[in-house]
Amino acid sequence: MSSEKRRIDPATTIIPMAIILVMCVFFFVSPEASANTLGAIRGFLEGKLGLYYLLVGLGVLITGLIIAFSKLGDIVLGKPDEKPQYSFFTWGSMMFTAGLAADILFYSFCEWILYAGESRVSSLGSIQDWASTYPLFHWGPIPWGFYAILAAAFGFMLHVRGVKKQKYSEACRPILGKYTDKLPGKIVDVLAVIALIAGTATTFSLATPLLSSALTDLFGIPSSKIVTILILVVICAVYTVSVLRGMKGVKFLAEICMYVFFALLAYVFILGKNPIYILETGFSALGNLFQNFLGLATYTDPLRETGFAQNWTIFYWAYWMVWCVAAPFFMGSISRGRTVRQVILGCFGFGMGATFISFIILGNYSLGLQTKGIFDVMGFYEASGYDLYATIIEVIHCLPVPQIVLVLLIVSMVAFYATSFDSITLVASAYSYKEIKDDEEAGKGMKLFWAILLILLPVVFIFSESSMNNLQTVSMIAAFPIGIVIILIIASFIKDMKKYRDGE
Repeated sequence: MSSEKRRIDPATTIIPMAIILVMCVFFFVSPEASANTLGAIRGFLEGKLGLYYLLVGLGVLITGLIIAFSKLGDIVLGKPDEKPQYSFFTWGSMMFTAGLAADILFYSFCEWILYAGESRVSSLGSIQDWASTYPLFHWGPIPWGFYAILAAAFGFMLHVRGVKKQKYSEACRPILGKYTDKLPGKIVDVLAVIALIAGTATTFSLATPLLSSALTDLFGIPSSKIVTILILVVICAVYTVSVLRGMKGVKFLAEICMYVFFALLAYVFILGKNPIYILETGFSALGNLFQNFLGLATYTDPLRETGFAQNWTIFYWAYWMVWCVAAPFFMGSISRGRTVRQVILGCFGFGMGATFISFIILGNYSLGLQTKGIFDVMGFYEASGYDLYATIIEVIHCLPVPQIVLVLLIVSMVAFYATSFDSITLVASAYSYKEIKDDEEAGKGMKLFWAILLILLPVVFIFSESSMNNLQTVSMIAAFPIGIVIILIIASFIKDMKKYRDGE
């Protein structure tokens, strides 16, 4: 234990803990003041610097695809003749569940509702065409492009260069050089942990109330903050037990996740009695997306006529950027034996593929209820005081034996949360050491420390009744400096791969 204490890096352990505690006090004691502060910062970032987020997103996607189809894509993450560490299904399952799987499930049911009343959508065409397209855009190539290229970069750093420091700054060493171990490197690492905390808090706080609504509906108990907090505690317990078992626990949970997830999708697709509409709407939305992709990716609304780009697209790119600290790091760590090309394209194939299937089936099922006049989803959403969670539960009640769907939804979300935060906890734990080998895991005490620490801010957000706008703003603020670091990592990755290819 004394040896482990000497190895702990205070900059990436004590500073984040202090930041979390200060934020908890601020949001809990002064919810109104904190909301005003966040609103002012968000207004500046959206109004003056929104183009920055859009440029980073599009640039990262294009760079990742160029690398994948270049000769650099042939580089094996490990020894040149090394075989993959995990089977194709296991690897793909962990790639998908390590990210925002719980959020994907939540938004799949309802995201089109958020766009249906937007003037931007009505100016483009019908709800049928565009409310089904925008969810695929906001959860598609650009978001998964962040993960894909960074997963390859971290995998190269870990398995080819064999670094002893599993930190964000280490991925910048080819450019930072000696400054990696000095103040610039420390700043990069602290920014990374802050971004990780922001992403965790936003994810837990946004989607957990759906679990609470599902449980209260299934068992007929009153909805309350206490129920939501208990759910967070249960999720924390599940992922803590899993992460303490190491990669075996994470691997097992990821595979279970996928089976339950696809059982839920199959139930809605088959028993929702509208499979042709679901498939045709999904097919049209995919065509609409790829035909108009560049226009969607570069839309800035310069006259601020709708605010759509600022409220949605910029937020989503920022949200995925803050998740780029943990998820791609974990994806890279499990990709030993695969080529750079396989990692990048596999991320799109498994990650984006599963995401699209979820949105097409769940989203188009509920959209079909609206457009075919079966159930007025939009009317219920407005009558409920714009309660997304209550609306999703009502949509589920349109299915035969909705109790089965609720059980599958609850199990899926708990498992998704657990696997996502397994990966975060493993990465954050390794991050807290001055040095740690590629095949070495953090101590159980350090894993437990991060498992508990990551749950604190979401609990405070729920108690302080932070709005979706406030939660989005936390991610946007943290994403701004992380975007610069992501660019630095990608430039370092390309430089280092070229050196490796040339035998250096």
